[in-house]
Amino acid sequence: MLTTRLPSRVEPYKLAARAERLEGLMALADFARLAEEVGAQTGDIRVTLDFGIDAQGRRVIHGRLEADLQLPCRRCLSPLAQHVESEFLLGMVTSDDLAAELPSTHEPVLVEDEQLNLLTVVEDELILSLPQVVYHDEADCEVSRDQLTSGEDAVASREPAASPFDVLRHLKGKS
Repeated sequence: MLTTRLPSRVEPYKLAARAERLEGLMALADFARLAEEVGAQTGDIRVTLDFGIDAQGRRVIHGRLEADLQLPCRRCLSPLAQHVESEFLLGMVTSDDLAAELPSTHEPVLVEDEQLNLLTVVEDELILSLPQVVYHDEADCEVSRDQLTSGEDAVASREPAASPFDVLRHLKGKS
């Protein structure tokens, strides 16, 4: 069982030069942008980061993350347990120009002052790995299919819409 807490900042070039592995936990409560997106979370995210230098001499991070989240159902907005996993390959860069030179297999990660904010990197990858839409099964959802459409909207959608050209016809004095 993993109990090691990962630091929020690291020196990635030193870690890459020594081909180090960081493995541990980060508190989901520390991810403010995630909380804005899907609500406050409890528990930890499991993270593995392998720092290294690839065959072309690029400093890279091979990463993996796993988390159990409570995401809002898009129908009823009640929380729904979801297991989220992601594997990613990051290329360390110091500018946007260098980021453009990375191959499409690498996602750029900006290293400033030889420091990398792991909290931001892991949060970015977690947000990118969230499922786009989360629904309960219809039998388990608090909102039924009938509640999703109102009677007025259903009747209005059956009536043909007025032609926008009718307005022009009346303005020109033609009936």
